[in-house]
Amino acid sequence: MDLSIIIVNYRTYDLTKKAIESIVNEDHSFNYEIYLVDNASNDGSLEKLKKDFSKESDDNLIKFIANTENKGFAHANNQAIKQISSEYVLLLNSDTIVVDNCLEKCIRYMEANDSIGALGCKVILPDGKLDKACRRSFPDVNVSFYRMTGLSYLFPNSKRFGRYNLTYLDENGTYEVDSLVGAFMMVRIKTIHQVGLLDEDFFMYGEDIDWCHRIKSSGWRIMYYGDVKIIHYKGASNSKKQKPKLLYEFYRAMDIFYKKHYTNKHSLITNSIVYWGIWSTYGFKLLLNTFKK
Repeated sequence: MDLSIIIVNYRTYDLTKKAIESIVNEDHSFNYEIYLVDNASNDGSLEKLKKDFSKESDDNLIKFIANTENKGFAHANNQAIKQISSEYVLLLNSDTIVVDNCLEKCIRYMEANDSIGALGCKVILPDGKLDKACRRSFPDVNVSFYRMTGLSYLFPNSKRFGRYNLTYLDENGTYEVDSLVGAFMMVRIKTIHQVGLLDEDFFMYGEDIDWCHRIKSSGWRIMYYGDVKIIHYKGASNSKKQKPKLLYEFYRAMDIFYKKHYTNKHSLITNSIVYWGIWSTYGFKLLLNTFKK
């Protein structure tokens, strides 16, 4: 098998169906399989997806994993990864659409560059704009400071201040980056064998950045490949109310990532300021969230 694609479904029947169709309805020049992991949706979506893709399931093209408990995005992906022996693994969000021979081109690019451990593509939002999370620097103290103070927004073309989302680089280019987004991340199986699985301490945010940090620390290159794209029907807009649980997990992921990779590199005072910044921002965002519709 050349490529194993992992899609995690949690109550997103319509989106998940479209994501799978964008793959299976196209002819591909490589062998692939899809792992559909349902995170205890309990809304009938898994049963409907099994019915919709019964032929693909009978042909062993789609394998279904049904969880009785939602233990998070990292855990769900790891369940599938443990069963995979393909040369490449693709994490693909259920709210994405694969277009323009993206998968073929990504596989060819990785085959031609064996130093690449993980590859991401251009991720486009429904309005045609770039999903800025698809190419990032690691959120160290300086990068996070520029982000939280608004300097990254004021000076997006600055190589110093625009590092968080690399806004000073051409979105159509191809270059090495620190981190990719878990909505589309193609990883070499040899790399996974070396660095290990996703960290399940992260529930649904931060596991992609942490994985990239471990991949890059192990000597592999992480590339952004702007020649190809997917469409990402990303979650709630900034004007909509978020579930308090998800808001909490977003800031908890920051806390986990900093403790894991940066605490030992900085003083007690710096660490205290960082943790205060994370959780005070969480409190402020939680308050704002209560007033949203």
